Amino acid sequence: MKKEVTGLFLLLIGAHFMMMLITGCAHIGAPTGGAQDTASPVLVRSVPENKKLNFAGNKLTFTFNEYVELQEIAANVLISPLQKNTPSINSSLKTVTLKFKDSLLPNTTYSINFGNAIKDINEGNVLNNFTFLFSTGNNIDSLSITGKVLMAINGAIDSSLLVLLYRNAPDSAVTTRRPNYITRIKGDGSYTFNNLPADKFKVYALKDGDGNKWYNAKTEVFAFNKEEIDTRFSDSASPLYAYPETIQAAIVPYVKKVAEKKLNFINNMVSGAQDLLEPLELTFNNTLKIINTDSIIVCDTNFVSMSKGNIIVDSTRKKITISQKWLPNQDLQLIVLTGAAEDSAGNKLSKNDTLRFYTKNTNQYGSLKITFKNIELSKHPLMQFMEGQNIKFTFPILSTVWENKMMLPGEYELRILFDENNNGIWDPGNYETNKQPEKGMTLPQKITLKADWENEREFVL
Repeated sequence: MKKEVTGLFLLLIGAHFMMMLITGCAHIGAPTGGAQDTASPVLVRSVPENKKLNFAGNKLTFTFNEYVELQEIAANVLISPLQKNTPSINSSLKTVTLKFKDSLLPNTTYSINFGNAIKDINEGNVLNNFTFLFSTGNNIDSLSITGKVLMAINGAIDSSLLVLLYRNAPDSAVTTRRPNYITRIKGDGSYTFNNLPADKFKVYALKDGDGNKWYNAKTEVFAFNKEEIDTRFSDSASPLYAYPETIQAAIVPYVKKVAEKKLNFINNMVSGAQDLLEPLELTFNNTLKIINTDSIIVCDTNFVSMSKGNIIVDSTRKKITISQKWLPNQDLQLIVLTGAAEDSAGNKLSKNDTLRFYTKNTNQYGSLKITFKNIELSKHPLMQFMEGQNIKFTFPILSTVWENKMMLPGEYELRILFDENNNGIWDPGNYETNKQPEKGMTLPQKITLKADWENEREFVL
């Protein structure tokens, strides 16, 4: 009897531990639900079928293997030939429906590129560049045109530009109506028109500011080549160089500023050091009515005046620029007398102001020598040192070797501008006079200039 009780007790203890083990294992972790779905929607059926011939309807339906939705239809969907009235495009469950509002042209191949418009509802996976073809005639057109678009001023790529294709049209068509075909620029600046008929075409590029799909404002970035391309003999277009003929001024909201009661100024020096390559600037807090340049004096510590430099007042009448030939490593003084300036309220400087400063030494600058290969000197190239979008320095390139012993240290992007009319600035194009813009290019590697260092580079253009 005793043995039976002992055995039963051991059996119960074992069962208890087994239950604890099972319960403990159950709390180790929750199921993950499997790998995340990363697959794009798949087309399982379309009406009509892709590349349908002699299509006579006005509606297309696309059925996918999962629930889908549409995003940014206007920005993504391109239909060629371009429609006068935008078709309606809707999604419901697993189906996308497109209904034309225009009558379809006879014997014409139509292409619908959905871009990134179609994505699945659950994970947001995008069906990239889904393209569908059909024809209202007996065949699918198969000819093409390829080319490239660059920004004229620096050779950069702007993928927001659209490429417009006009079929057998006069030069005025791009300024009066929408194109026959439209496509986007790829990341490398190239573009392709596929499924074109045998005919003559003109190609343009446009950053469409107002959305009407044609060139009607000189502030729009635009590119043209008035030569026609006949797809029966060629599929390659000349490069297009885009430019804005007129730069649109930034709209700054008008805020009436109340003039301060005291007149004062600040200068552009850093820690009391004057750059040998830059002018000295005085910026006042109020607009100046009277400026007496004789009361602005640059002298040494013995009050011996320097030869008078060029003093310029800017258009805001708040900034005075003093251009001098600065000698290195000098201790100087700037004396601004009370009569030097008076604002529109009659305020003058409260006292004579004397500012002690020094000019930098030559060892605070770097030397740069650049050798160019294949550069066209007959096109009057200019070299521009860029800091972001700002031009820091501009120098003419007069030979295949360019050298400057005094360069401000820093990291610069180099732009070569071919100033063909030799006026010292970049000139945009003009479509009305058939004038192409002056062209530029950005060199592939930045230059880092170090102080008291001889920097040498070679560029093959």
